[in-house]
Amino acid sequence: MPGTVDQAIHQLWRHSALEADWLSRLRLQGQGPILPSSFALDAAAQACLASSGLAAAALHKQRGGEAQTVSVDARHAVAEFRSEHYLRVDGVQPADPWDKIAGIYRCGDGRWLRIHTNFPHHCQGVLRLLQCEYDKAAVAAALQNWRAFDFEDAAAARGLVATALRGFEEWDAHPQARAIAAQPVFSLSRIGDGLPRGLPAADRPLDGVRALDLTRIIAGPLGARVLAAHGADVLHITSPELPTIPTLDMDMGRGKRNAQLDLKRESGRAALRALLADAHVFIQGYRPGGLAELGFSPDDAARLRPGIVYVSLSAYGNQGPWAGRRGFDSLLQTASGFNADEAAAAGADEPRAFPAQALDHIAGYLVALGAMAALCRQQREGGSWHVEVSLAQAGHWLRGLGRVEGALELPVPTLEDVHPWLEESDSGFGRMLAVRHAAQLSLTPARWALPAMPLDSHQPSWTV
Repeated sequence: MPGTVDQAIHQLWRHSALEADWLSRLRLQGQGPILPSSFALDAAAQACLASSGLAAAALHKQRGGEAQTVSVDARHAVAEFRSEHYLRVDGVQPADPWDKIAGIYRCGDGRWLRIHTNFPHHCQGVLRLLQCEYDKAAVAAALQNWRAFDFEDAAAARGLVATALRGFEEWDAHPQARAIAAQPVFSLSRIGDGLPRGLPAADRPLDGVRALDLTRIIAGPLGARVLAAHGADVLHITSPELPTIPTLDMDMGRGKRNAQLDLKRESGRAALRALLADAHVFIQGYRPGGLAELGFSPDDAARLRPGIVYVSLSAYGNQGPWAGRRGFDSLLQTASGFNADEAAAAGADEPRAFPAQALDHIAGYLVALGAMAALCRQQREGGSWHVEVSLAQAGHWLRGLGRVEGALELPVPTLEDVHPWLEESDSGFGRMLAVRHAAQLSLTPARWALPAMPLDSHQPSWTV
Protein backbone atom coordinates (compact mmCIF):
# COMPACT_ATOMS: atom_id res chain seq x y z
CA MET A 1 0.00 0.00 0.00
CA PRO A 2 2.78 2.58 0.69
CA GLY A 3 3.94 2.19 -2.91
CA THR A 4 0.40 2.77 -4.13
CA VAL A 5 0.11 5.95 -2.05
CA ASP A 6 3.41 7.27 -3.41
CA GLN A 7 2.34 6.43 -6.95
CA ALA A 8 -0.96 8.23 -6.46
CA ILE A 9 0.67 11.36 -5.00
CA HIS A 10 3.24 11.54 -7.79
CA GLN A 11 0.47 11.31 -10.40
CA LEU A 12 -1.53 14.14 -8.85
CA TRP A 13 1.51 16.30 -8.24
CA ARG A 14 2.69 15.90 -11.82
CA HIS A 15 -0.66 17.19 -13.08
CA SER A 16 -0.50 20.14 -10.69
CA ALA A 17 2.74 21.30 -12.40
CA LEU A 18 4.14 22.41 -9.02
CA GLU A 19 7.78 21.94 -8.02
CA ALA A 20 8.72 18.30 -7.47
CA ASP A 21 10.96 19.27 -4.51
CA TRP A 22 7.83 19.71 -2.38
CA LEU A 23 7.31 15.94 -2.31
CA SER A 24 10.28 15.62 0.07
CA ARG A 25 8.33 17.66 2.64
CA LEU A 26 5.54 15.13 2.91
CA ARG A 27 5.23 12.97 6.02
CA LEU A 28 2.83 10.00 5.76
CA GLN A 29 1.78 7.95 8.77
CA GLY A 30 -0.03 4.62 8.82
CA GLN A 31 -1.26 2.50 5.95
CA GLY A 32 -4.23 0.46 4.82
CA PRO A 33 -6.20 -1.53 4.24
CA ILE A 34 -8.77 0.25 6.41
CA LEU A 35 -12.01 0.28 4.41
CA PRO A 36 -13.81 -2.87 3.21
CA SER A 37 -13.14 -2.55 -0.51
CA SER A 38 -11.11 -4.27 -3.19
CA PHE A 39 -10.13 -0.85 -4.53
CA ALA A 40 -7.38 1.40 -3.14
CA LEU A 41 -9.73 3.82 -1.38
CA ASP A 42 -7.35 4.26 1.57
CA ALA A 43 -4.46 5.18 -0.71
CA ALA A 44 -6.66 7.55 -2.69
CA ALA A 45 -7.81 9.33 0.49
CA GLN A 46 -4.30 9.79 1.84
CA ALA A 47 -2.90 10.85 -1.55
CA CYS A 48 -5.63 13.41 -2.24
CA LEU A 49 -5.30 15.01 1.17
CA ALA A 50 -1.51 15.01 0.99
CA SER A 51 -1.47 16.63 -2.45
CA SER A 52 -3.93 19.37 -1.53
CA GLY A 53 -2.00 20.05 1.67
CA LEU A 54 1.28 20.33 -0.23
CA ALA A 55 -0.34 22.74 -2.68
CA ALA A 56 -1.39 24.95 0.23
CA ALA A 57 2.15 24.88 1.61
CA ALA A 58 3.58 25.72 -1.81
CA LEU A 59 1.27 28.69 -2.24
CA HIS A 60 2.13 29.95 1.25
CA LYS A 61 5.85 29.75 0.46
CA GLN A 62 5.29 31.55 -2.83
CA ARG A 63 3.57 34.35 -0.88
CA GLY A 64 6.62 34.82 1.34
CA GLY A 65 5.93 32.25 4.06
CA GLU A 66 8.40 29.72 5.37
CA ALA A 67 8.66 26.26 3.85
CA GLN A 68 6.88 23.68 5.98
CA THR A 69 6.10 19.98 6.12
CA VAL A 70 2.73 18.34 5.54
CA SER A 71 1.66 15.27 7.54
CA VAL A 72 -1.27 12.97 6.75
CA ASP A 73 -2.31 9.99 8.87
CA ALA A 74 -3.96 7.24 6.82
CA ARG A 75 -6.77 6.57 9.30
CA HIS A 76 -7.50 10.26 9.71
CA ALA A 77 -7.62 10.62 5.91
CA VAL A 78 -10.09 7.75 5.65
CA ALA A 79 -12.22 9.31 8.39
CA GLU A 80 -12.35 12.57 6.42
CA PHE A 81 -13.16 10.59 3.27
CA ARG A 82 -16.36 9.57 5.07
CA SER A 83 -16.83 12.79 7.06
CA GLU A 84 -20.56 13.12 6.42
CA HIS A 85 -21.15 9.74 8.13
CA TYR A 86 -19.59 10.89 11.41
CA LEU A 87 -21.38 14.22 11.79
CA ARG A 88 -23.36 14.63 15.00
CA VAL A 89 -25.42 17.65 16.06
CA ASP A 90 -26.29 17.94 19.76
CA GLY A 91 -25.27 14.30 20.08
CA VAL A 92 -27.64 13.09 17.37
CA GLN A 93 -26.89 11.86 13.87
CA PRO A 94 -28.81 14.00 11.35
CA ALA A 95 -31.61 12.38 9.37
CA ASP A 96 -30.62 10.07 6.52
CA PRO A 97 -31.11 12.06 3.30
CA TRP A 98 -31.56 8.93 1.17
CA ASP A 99 -34.96 8.86 -0.57
CA LYS A 100 -37.04 5.74 0.02
CA ILE A 101 -37.19 4.70 -3.65
CA ALA A 102 -33.58 5.54 -4.54
CA GLY A 103 -31.31 2.59 -5.16
CA ILE A 104 -30.68 -0.44 -7.34
CA TYR A 105 -33.36 -2.46 -9.19
CA ARG A 106 -33.57 -5.23 -11.75
CA CYS A 107 -35.23 -4.30 -15.03
CA GLY A 108 -37.27 -6.51 -17.34
CA ASP A 109 -34.18 -7.58 -19.30
CA GLY A 110 -32.52 -8.86 -16.12
CA ARG A 111 -29.99 -6.05 -15.94
CA TRP A 112 -29.47 -3.87 -12.87
CA LEU A 113 -30.32 -0.17 -12.86
CA ARG A 114 -29.65 2.50 -10.22
CA ILE A 115 -31.93 5.50 -9.83
CA HIS A 116 -31.24 8.63 -7.80
CA THR A 117 -34.28 10.39 -6.36
CA ASN A 118 -32.90 12.38 -3.43
CA PHE A 119 -33.98 15.64 -5.08
CA PRO A 120 -37.77 16.09 -5.31
CA HIS A 121 -37.78 17.00 -9.01
CA HIS A 122 -35.72 13.92 -9.86
CA CYS A 123 -38.06 11.74 -7.82
CA GLN A 124 -41.18 13.18 -9.43
CA GLY A 125 -39.65 12.84 -12.89
CA VAL A 126 -38.84 9.16 -12.35
CA LEU A 127 -42.35 8.45 -11.10
CA ARG A 128 -43.85 10.20 -14.15
CA LEU A 129 -41.59 8.24 -16.47
CA LEU A 130 -42.51 4.96 -14.79
CA GLN A 131 -46.17 5.94 -14.31
CA CYS A 132 -46.22 4.40 -10.86
CA GLU A 133 -46.76 5.29 -7.21
CA TYR A 134 -44.16 6.56 -4.77
CA ASP A 135 -43.40 3.11 -3.41
CA LYS A 136 -40.33 0.89 -3.79
CA ALA A 137 -42.35 -2.19 -4.73
CA ALA A 138 -44.28 -0.17 -7.31
CA VAL A 139 -41.03 1.12 -8.83
CA ALA A 140 -39.61 -2.41 -8.96
CA ALA A 141 -42.74 -3.66 -10.72
CA ALA A 142 -42.78 -0.78 -13.22
CA LEU A 143 -39.13 -1.33 -14.16
CA GLN A 144 -40.01 -4.86 -15.27
CA ASN A 145 -41.50 -3.14 -18.33
CA TRP A 146 -38.15 -1.53 -19.21
CA ARG A 147 -34.77 -2.54 -20.55
CA ALA A 148 -32.04 -0.98 -18.38
CA PHE A 149 -30.25 0.86 -21.18
CA ASP A 150 -33.55 2.18 -22.54
CA PHE A 151 -34.51 3.61 -19.15
CA GLU A 152 -31.02 5.09 -18.72
CA ASP A 153 -31.37 6.99 -22.01
CA ALA A 154 -35.00 7.99 -21.41
CA ALA A 155 -34.10 9.37 -17.98
CA ALA A 156 -31.14 11.33 -19.35
CA ALA A 157 -33.30 12.84 -22.09
CA ARG A 158 -35.55 14.25 -19.35
CA GLY A 159 -32.71 15.59 -17.22
CA LEU A 160 -33.12 12.76 -14.69
CA VAL A 161 -30.39 10.60 -13.21
CA ALA A 162 -30.27 6.82 -13.63
CA THR A 163 -27.55 4.46 -14.85
CA ALA A 164 -27.46 0.82 -15.91
CA LEU A 165 -24.92 -1.47 -14.28
CA ARG A 166 -21.83 -2.24 -16.35
CA GLY A 167 -18.70 -4.21 -15.68
CA PHE A 168 -15.30 -2.75 -16.54
CA GLU A 169 -15.08 -4.51 -19.90
CA GLU A 170 -18.46 -3.18 -20.97
CA TRP A 171 -17.71 0.32 -19.67
CA ASP A 172 -14.30 0.44 -21.38
CA ALA A 173 -15.99 -0.18 -24.73
CA HIS A 174 -18.38 2.75 -24.22
CA PRO A 175 -17.55 5.98 -26.11
CA GLN A 176 -17.79 7.99 -22.89
CA ALA A 177 -15.23 5.78 -21.17
CA ARG A 178 -12.85 6.21 -24.10
CA ALA A 179 -13.27 9.99 -23.93
CA ILE A 180 -12.48 9.97 -20.19
CA ALA A 181 -9.45 7.70 -20.63
CA ALA A 182 -7.96 10.23 -23.03
CA GLN A 183 -8.07 13.03 -20.43
CA PRO A 184 -5.84 13.72 -17.40
CA VAL A 185 -7.15 13.22 -13.88
CA PHE A 186 -7.83 16.97 -13.85
CA SER A 187 -6.94 19.71 -16.29
CA LEU A 188 -5.44 23.14 -15.77
CA SER A 189 -5.39 25.57 -18.70
CA ARG A 190 -4.84 29.26 -19.29
CA ILE A 191 -7.95 30.93 -20.74
CA GLY A 192 -7.11 34.63 -20.73
CA ASP A 193 -4.62 37.37 -20.13
CA GLY A 194 -4.14 39.36 -16.97
CA LEU A 195 -1.42 40.53 -14.65
CA PRO A 196 -0.42 38.51 -11.56
CA ARG A 197 -2.82 39.33 -8.74
CA GLY A 198 0.03 39.93 -6.30
CA LEU A 199 -1.19 38.18 -3.17
CA PRO A 200 0.80 39.66 -0.28
CA ALA A 201 2.52 37.73 2.49
CA ALA A 202 0.02 36.26 4.96
CA ASP A 203 -0.15 34.20 8.12
CA ARG A 204 -2.02 31.36 6.40
CA PRO A 205 -1.75 29.98 2.84
CA LEU A 206 -5.05 31.41 1.57
CA ASP A 207 -5.53 34.47 3.78
CA GLY A 208 -7.04 37.21 1.63
CA VAL A 209 -8.13 34.83 -1.14
CA ARG A 210 -11.82 35.24 -1.93
CA ALA A 211 -13.58 32.15 -3.32
CA LEU A 212 -17.12 31.87 -4.66
CA ASP A 213 -18.63 28.41 -4.16
CA LEU A 214 -21.58 27.72 -6.47
CA THR A 215 -21.83 23.99 -5.79
CA ARG A 216 -24.00 21.50 -3.90
CA ILE A 217 -23.88 18.06 -2.26
CA ILE A 218 -20.30 16.77 -1.68
CA ALA A 219 -17.54 17.22 -4.26
CA GLY A 220 -17.70 20.97 -4.92
CA PRO A 221 -18.55 22.01 -1.36
CA LEU A 222 -15.74 19.77 -0.10
CA GLY A 223 -13.22 21.44 -2.39
CA ALA A 224 -14.30 24.87 -1.14
CA ARG A 225 -14.18 23.60 2.46
CA VAL A 226 -10.52 22.67 1.95
CA LEU A 227 -9.77 26.20 0.75
CA ALA A 228 -11.51 27.57 3.85
CA ALA A 229 -9.41 25.25 6.05
CA HIS A 230 -6.32 27.06 4.77
CA GLY A 231 -7.72 30.54 5.34
CA ALA A 232 -9.74 31.45 2.23
CA ASP A 233 -12.77 33.71 2.53
CA VAL A 234 -15.35 31.34 1.01
CA LEU A 235 -18.80 32.63 0.13
CA HIS A 236 -21.22 29.83 -0.68
CA ILE A 237 -23.87 31.04 -3.12
CA THR A 238 -27.07 29.00 -3.38
CA SER A 239 -30.39 29.62 -5.07
CA PRO A 240 -33.82 29.54 -3.41
CA GLU A 241 -34.94 27.55 -6.48
CA LEU A 242 -32.45 24.68 -6.10
CA PRO A 243 -32.90 21.71 -3.75
CA THR A 244 -30.20 20.72 -1.31
CA ILE A 245 -29.42 18.12 1.37
CA PRO A 246 -29.26 19.73 4.84
CA THR A 247 -26.98 17.09 6.39
CA LEU A 248 -24.34 17.78 3.76
CA ASP A 249 -24.76 21.54 4.12
CA MET A 250 -23.85 21.11 7.80
CA ASP A 251 -20.71 19.06 7.25
CA MET A 252 -19.48 20.84 4.12
CA GLY A 253 -20.41 24.31 5.35
CA ARG A 254 -17.69 24.66 7.96
CA GLY A 255 -15.52 27.72 7.40
CA LYS A 256 -17.90 29.40 4.94
CA ARG A 257 -20.46 32.14 4.79
CA ASN A 258 -23.74 31.42 2.97
CA ALA A 259 -25.88 33.68 0.80
CA GLN A 260 -28.66 33.15 -1.72
CA LEU A 261 -29.04 34.67 -5.17
CA ASP A 262 -31.68 33.90 -7.77
CA LEU A 263 -29.64 33.81 -10.97
CA LYS A 264 -32.79 33.63 -13.07
CA ARG A 265 -33.31 37.28 -12.18
CA GLU A 266 -31.13 40.08 -13.47
CA SER A 267 -30.78 41.42 -9.95
CA GLY A 268 -29.23 38.10 -8.88
CA ARG A 269 -26.90 38.00 -11.86
CA ALA A 270 -25.84 41.60 -11.23
CA ALA A 271 -25.04 40.75 -7.61
CA LEU A 272 -22.96 37.76 -8.70
CA ARG A 273 -21.06 39.88 -11.23
CA ALA A 274 -20.24 42.33 -8.45
CA LEU A 275 -18.93 39.50 -6.26
CA LEU A 276 -16.94 38.05 -9.14
CA ALA A 277 -15.26 41.42 -9.71
CA ASP A 278 -13.42 41.01 -6.40
CA ALA A 279 -13.01 37.21 -6.37
CA HIS A 280 -9.87 35.13 -6.86
CA VAL A 281 -11.55 31.74 -7.30
CA PHE A 282 -14.92 30.78 -8.82
CA ILE A 283 -16.07 27.17 -8.30
CA GLN A 284 -19.20 25.94 -10.06
CA GLY A 285 -20.93 22.57 -10.36
CA TYR A 286 -23.93 23.47 -12.51
CA ARG A 287 -24.92 21.14 -15.34
CA PRO A 288 -22.55 21.61 -18.28
CA GLY A 289 -23.43 24.85 -20.05
CA GLY A 290 -25.88 25.91 -17.33
CA LEU A 291 -23.94 28.96 -16.16
CA ALA A 292 -22.93 29.90 -19.70
CA GLU A 293 -26.62 30.51 -20.40
CA LEU A 294 -26.58 33.01 -17.54
CA GLY A 295 -23.42 34.82 -18.59
CA PHE A 296 -20.92 33.10 -16.28
CA SER A 297 -19.00 30.74 -18.55
CA PRO A 298 -15.21 30.45 -18.03
CA ASP A 299 -14.62 32.96 -20.81
CA ASP A 300 -17.26 35.32 -19.38
CA ALA A 301 -15.61 35.15 -15.97
CA ALA A 302 -12.15 35.77 -17.43
CA ARG A 303 -13.50 38.81 -19.23
CA LEU A 304 -15.32 40.14 -16.17
CA ARG A 305 -12.44 39.38 -13.80
CA PRO A 306 -9.05 39.03 -15.53
CA GLY A 307 -6.85 36.79 -13.39
CA ILE A 308 -9.70 34.59 -12.13
CA VAL A 309 -9.22 30.93 -11.31
CA TYR A 310 -12.38 29.26 -12.61
CA VAL A 311 -13.11 25.68 -11.52
CA SER A 312 -15.67 23.56 -13.37
CA LEU A 313 -16.97 20.37 -11.75
CA SER A 314 -19.06 17.88 -13.73
CA ALA A 315 -20.15 14.26 -13.64
CA TYR A 316 -18.70 12.94 -16.90
CA GLY A 317 -16.20 15.57 -18.05
CA ASN A 318 -16.31 17.97 -20.97
CA GLN A 319 -15.87 15.47 -23.82
CA GLY A 320 -17.79 12.45 -25.08
CA PRO A 321 -21.49 11.71 -25.70
CA TRP A 322 -22.35 11.91 -21.99
CA ALA A 323 -20.56 15.22 -21.36
CA GLY A 324 -23.86 17.00 -20.81
CA ARG A 325 -25.42 14.39 -18.52
CA ARG A 326 -26.10 14.97 -14.86
CA GLY A 327 -24.74 12.45 -12.39
CA PHE A 328 -23.90 11.60 -8.81
CA ASP A 329 -21.22 9.47 -7.19
CA SER A 330 -23.44 6.40 -6.71
CA LEU A 331 -24.52 6.50 -10.36
CA LEU A 332 -20.94 6.79 -11.62
CA GLN A 333 -19.96 3.80 -9.50
CA THR A 334 -22.74 1.81 -11.17
CA ALA A 335 -22.19 2.95 -14.75
CA SER A 336 -18.40 2.70 -14.83
CA GLY A 337 -17.92 -0.81 -13.49
CA PHE A 338 -17.05 -0.34 -9.83
CA ASN A 339 -20.24 -1.81 -8.34
CA ALA A 340 -20.08 -4.88 -10.58
CA ASP A 341 -16.41 -5.62 -9.99
CA GLU A 342 -16.62 -4.93 -6.25
CA ALA A 343 -19.45 -7.47 -6.10
CA ALA A 344 -17.45 -9.99 -8.13
CA ALA A 345 -14.49 -9.60 -5.77
CA ALA A 346 -16.80 -10.22 -2.80
CA GLY A 347 -18.57 -13.14 -4.44
CA ALA A 348 -21.86 -11.27 -4.11
CA ASP A 349 -24.87 -11.65 -6.39
CA GLU A 350 -26.03 -8.04 -6.10
CA PRO A 351 -24.02 -4.93 -7.05
CA ARG A 352 -21.82 -3.70 -4.20
CA ALA A 353 -21.25 0.01 -3.57
CA PHE A 354 -18.15 1.55 -2.00
CA PRO A 355 -18.17 2.12 1.78
CA ALA A 356 -17.66 5.83 1.01
CA GLN A 357 -18.71 8.38 -1.60
CA ALA A 358 -15.18 7.98 -2.89
CA LEU A 359 -15.57 9.61 -6.31
CA ASP A 360 -17.15 12.68 -4.73
CA HIS A 361 -14.37 12.99 -2.19
CA ILE A 362 -11.56 12.44 -4.69
CA ALA A 363 -13.09 15.05 -6.99
CA GLY A 364 -13.47 17.48 -4.09
CA TYR A 365 -9.80 17.34 -3.19
CA LEU A 366 -8.92 17.67 -6.87
CA VAL A 367 -11.00 20.86 -6.96
CA ALA A 368 -8.93 22.24 -4.09
CA LEU A 369 -5.61 21.00 -5.52
CA GLY A 370 -6.39 22.40 -8.95
CA ALA A 371 -7.53 25.75 -7.57
CA MET A 372 -4.38 26.21 -5.46
CA ALA A 373 -2.10 25.05 -8.27
CA ALA A 374 -3.79 27.58 -10.57
CA LEU A 375 -3.36 30.33 -7.96
CA CYS A 376 0.36 29.53 -7.88
CA ARG A 377 0.51 29.78 -11.67
CA GLN A 378 -1.47 33.00 -11.65
CA GLN A 379 0.92 34.54 -9.14
CA ARG A 380 3.95 33.61 -11.23
CA GLU A 381 2.65 34.05 -14.77
CA GLY A 382 -0.51 36.11 -14.62
CA GLY A 383 -3.47 35.15 -16.78
CA SER A 384 -6.87 33.62 -16.06
CA TRP A 385 -7.03 29.87 -15.47
CA HIS A 386 -9.58 27.11 -15.91
CA VAL A 387 -9.50 23.96 -13.76
CA GLU A 388 -11.72 21.07 -14.90
CA VAL A 389 -12.61 18.15 -12.65
CA SER A 390 -15.16 15.36 -13.08
CA LEU A 391 -16.37 12.42 -11.04
CA ALA A 392 -15.68 10.14 -14.00
CA GLN A 393 -12.05 11.28 -14.26
CA ALA A 394 -11.69 10.75 -10.52
CA GLY A 395 -13.00 7.22 -10.96
CA HIS A 396 -10.64 6.47 -13.84
CA TRP A 397 -7.70 7.61 -11.70
CA LEU A 398 -8.87 5.50 -8.74
CA ARG A 399 -9.16 2.42 -10.91
CA GLY A 400 -5.60 2.96 -12.11
CA LEU A 401 -4.31 2.61 -8.55
CA GLY A 402 -5.02 -1.12 -8.69
CA ARG A 403 -6.79 -3.53 -6.36
CA VAL A 404 -6.44 -4.51 -2.72
CA GLU A 405 -6.46 -8.10 -1.49
CA GLY A 406 -8.08 -9.28 1.72
CA ALA A 407 -9.90 -6.09 2.72
CA LEU A 408 -13.53 -6.79 1.82
CA GLU A 409 -14.37 -8.31 5.19
CA LEU A 410 -12.98 -5.40 7.22
CA PRO A 411 -15.50 -3.47 9.34
CA VAL A 412 -16.36 0.10 8.40
CA PRO A 413 -14.73 2.41 10.98
CA THR A 414 -17.24 3.46 13.65
CA LEU A 415 -17.64 6.83 15.34
CA GLU A 416 -15.60 5.49 18.25
CA ASP A 417 -12.85 4.36 15.86
CA VAL A 418 -12.45 7.87 14.42
CA HIS A 419 -12.81 9.69 17.75
CA PRO A 420 -9.14 10.88 17.81
CA TRP A 421 -9.82 12.98 14.71
CA LEU A 422 -13.10 14.60 15.74
CA GLU A 423 -13.60 18.16 16.94
CA GLU A 424 -16.55 19.76 18.67
CA SER A 425 -17.76 23.31 18.08
CA ASP A 426 -20.83 25.52 18.09
CA SER A 427 -22.69 25.99 14.83
CA GLY A 428 -25.88 27.47 13.48
CA PHE A 429 -27.45 24.03 13.83
CA GLY A 430 -26.37 23.23 17.38
CA ARG A 431 -23.29 21.73 19.00
CA MET A 432 -21.48 19.96 16.17
CA LEU A 433 -19.13 16.98 16.31
CA ALA A 434 -17.25 16.51 13.03
CA VAL A 435 -13.99 15.30 11.51
CA ARG A 436 -11.00 17.69 11.57
CA HIS A 437 -9.00 18.32 8.42
CA ALA A 438 -6.42 15.55 7.95
CA ALA A 439 -3.67 17.42 6.08
CA GLN A 440 -1.60 18.91 8.91
CA LEU A 441 0.76 21.73 7.93
CA SER A 442 3.58 22.17 10.43
CA LEU A 443 3.52 25.99 10.58
CA THR A 444 -0.03 26.89 9.49
CA PRO A 445 -2.39 24.27 10.93
CA ALA A 446 -5.60 23.79 8.98
CA ARG A 447 -8.71 25.01 10.78
CA TRP A 448 -12.14 26.42 10.04
CA ALA A 449 -12.49 29.91 11.47
CA LEU A 450 -16.25 30.13 10.88
CA PRO A 451 -18.99 27.77 12.09
CA ALA A 452 -21.34 25.96 9.74
CA MET A 453 -24.51 28.00 9.34
CA PRO A 454 -27.89 27.50 7.62
CA LEU A 455 -28.14 28.57 4.01
CA ASP A 456 -28.91 32.26 3.45
CA SER A 457 -27.45 33.26 6.83
CA HIS A 458 -25.28 36.02 5.33
CA GLN A 459 -25.44 38.84 2.85
CA PRO A 460 -24.03 38.33 -0.68
CA SER A 461 -21.06 40.55 0.06
CA TRP A 462 -17.34 40.23 0.73
CA THR A 463 -17.72 42.63 3.63
CA VAL A 464 -18.10 40.61 6.82
